[in-house]
Amino acid sequence: MKIGFLSHYDGNLYQFRLPVMKELVKRGHTVYAITPKGNRFDKFKEFGIETVDYTINRASLNPLNELRTIKELRKKVNLLNLDILHSFTHKPNIYGSFANSKNFIQTVTGLGSFFIYDDLKSKIIKNVILTGYKFSSKKAKKVIFQNSDDLKMFVDLGIISKEKAVLVKSSGIDTSEWKMENGKWKINNKKPIVLMIARVIKDKGVEEFIKAAEILKDKAEFWYAGYIDKGNKNAFNPNWKNVKFLGLRDDIKELISKSDIVVLPSYREGVPRTLLEAASMSKPIVTTNAPGCKEVVDDGVNGFLVTIKDYESLAEKIGILIDNKELKEKFGKNSREKAVNEFDIKIVVDKYLEVYEEILKGNQ
Repeated sequence: MKIGFLSHYDGNLYQFRLPVMKELVKRGHTVYAITPKGNRFDKFKEFGIETVDYTINRASLNPLNELRTIKELRKKVNLLNLDILHSFTHKPNIYGSFANSKNFIQTVTGLGSFFIYDDLKSKIIKNVILTGYKFSSKKAKKVIFQNSDDLKMFVDLGIISKEKAVLVKSSGIDTSEWKMENGKWKINNKKPIVLMIARVIKDKGVEEFIKAAEILKDKAEFWYAGYIDKGNKNAFNPNWKNVKFLGLRDDIKELISKSDIVVLPSYREGVPRTLLEAASMSKPIVTTNAPGCKEVVDDGVNGFLVTIKDYESLAEKIGILIDNKELKEKFGKNSREKAVNEFDIKIVVDKYLEVYEEILKGNQ
């Protein structure tokens, strides 16, 4: 089977889809990474994945630029004669529908900040995105969602039929790789470490994290790993008082291993990769009762869910875990079990293959 994975950014495919793509190659399928060239583009070949590049401006709304992208993408995809074209994120999901692929699948990995805010620009772009999906999803055999809230929204709004919608929670995590190793990365630290990993934009809950750190500064160290996403309209450079800002890091596994509690007070997600990594590494989690985030945490079982923007509740729940070592360890154990049973990469690959096989059988 020839399967093309279409994205607007090679880093997105590499960071979030690579485990699925590698597993498909292992199972004997031919896999293509169809993405603009970037720092990760050539790395796909190391895993037996073919590469096809095209040009796209992720931030552009210029109709002429977009038409050129659609024309180029259509030409290159058509030459591959794919059995499955599987797209991810908004523009590839919409533009991929113009390619003459035998079988087109969209994956809505998350809806983004335009679905959080109510300013005029957000409303306009939100409507453009939804209109684009209403058209493009007609060409799709299936539309995969990573959380149940986004699926329900699309069905309720009549963008897709219930029969076409498929829920596959997250992009999966290799739980055999993301696990705690006894004795490794241990540090001598007088205070527990509370870790947040995210881009520095307001809707990740950065300010709430900083305010919680202010409340709990005498009881724990607060670390933040991530970069300031200057291309995002909600990017900002906060006052990191009481938070150790680590910047963009490549040693995420080591940071999670060193941490005691992992936190993400985001306003909306697809299913956050960082929480999957934390769960797989047996960490208790405090996150928001928001789409995507709540998929990873069962409240009171492997972590706590708090209301969006409620930094006092965030601090309270973190404080409970700081003060209760037994509960923290219990939640960590439950996190690991949930990651293995619900989010392991093999589960996600099997669900993708079920979708592929169902579509291919329907063509016979």
